[in-house]
Amino acid sequence: MKSPGTSPDPAPAEAPPRSLRPALRLGPEISFPVHVRSLVVFLALLVITVVVAGWAMTLGTIDVPVGTLIQAVFGSGEDGIVRLIQNWRLPRVVIAIVGGASLGIAGAIFQSLTRNPLGSPDIIGFNNGAYSGALIAILVLNTGRTGSTIGALIGGIVAAAIVVGLATRGGGLQGMRLIVVGIAISAVLASLNVYLILRADLETAMAAAAWGMGIFDTITWSQVLPIVIALVVLVPVLCGFARSLRLLELGDDSAAGLGLNANRTRLILIVVGVGFTAAVTAAAGPILFVALAAPQLARRLTGSAGIPLAASAAMGALLLLVSDVAAQQLLAPKQLPVGVITLTLGGAYLIGLLIAQSRKA
Repeated sequence: MKSPGTSPDPAPAEAPPRSLRPALRLGPEISFPVHVRSLVVFLALLVITVVVAGWAMTLGTIDVPVGTLIQAVFGSGEDGIVRLIQNWRLPRVVIAIVGGASLGIAGAIFQSLTRNPLGSPDIIGFNNGAYSGALIAILVLNTGRTGSTIGALIGGIVAAAIVVGLATRGGGLQGMRLIVVGIAISAVLASLNVYLILRADLETAMAAAAWGMGIFDTITWSQVLPIVIALVVLVPVLCGFARSLRLLELGDDSAAGLGLNANRTRLILIVVGVGFTAAVTAAAGPILFVALAAPQLARRLTGSAGIPLAASAAMGALLLLVSDVAAQQLLAPKQLPVGVITLTLGGAYLIGLLIAQSRKA
């Protein structure tokens, strides 16, 4: 029993939300709240991806035992096996991982900006824009594959500028309006791509059409490089704007009330997302539906309120890697374009997503 005049016990401090207790800090200005479940999911997806990558490199016309594979990766063992692993199978696995991660990040950016699970670069036309730019560079300007990266980047940015410009006429940027305009522009760009392929000579047209479905069986290290450069350059930029992206998910008014320049931030994030998309398109062609599915699958696994960027990247890497393994093995020894697998899986996912949304309505 407390004596008179004794001050009451202070109320216990309210515990911070569980998802925000740990924080990762990169200097005094940049810090990230760490969602523990998201971190666990990310690490689990990373481990699964590494295991699948190792398994994928043992498969093929020549089966390679795991021990021999490990030796070949580090340059020891039989010369033929070393060349097979280092020049063909390893670049293919690496481009599936870094390409899928890039698409997962791009999808997370655009779905966060539009606040809509359909807001991915392949749905709103940025993939087709990057593909158009690459085709113009290769087929019209005759720059070859060396100019396709720049062409894809320019094409993606131009498509993004047109879509965003039309979507913002008569008011601010709304997610559903951006998606509808993007679908329309994507259809126009798809027609342009068909025209560009048909006007080329037969051999070039066949190669361009096959590349447009995403073929990994001719991948070399030179094609992996643009995606790696995009990741090295753009991931730090994205980290600097990660908090701003979360604020934009609250809406422009709320973000502005917290001191954020919404239009400037959105423009920078769109350029970053287009950069990821263009790098993958230039290297391997337009890979569909990975950017659409990866962020939502990652969100379901992590249970987070927003789209988790790191888990989306890991999920995208795993999805594209598994799709490539399926493309190699389903009709072995013949190989399917990886785009056929992602298109099939993505179509089924999109139907399921639309059914789920219609039930919520």
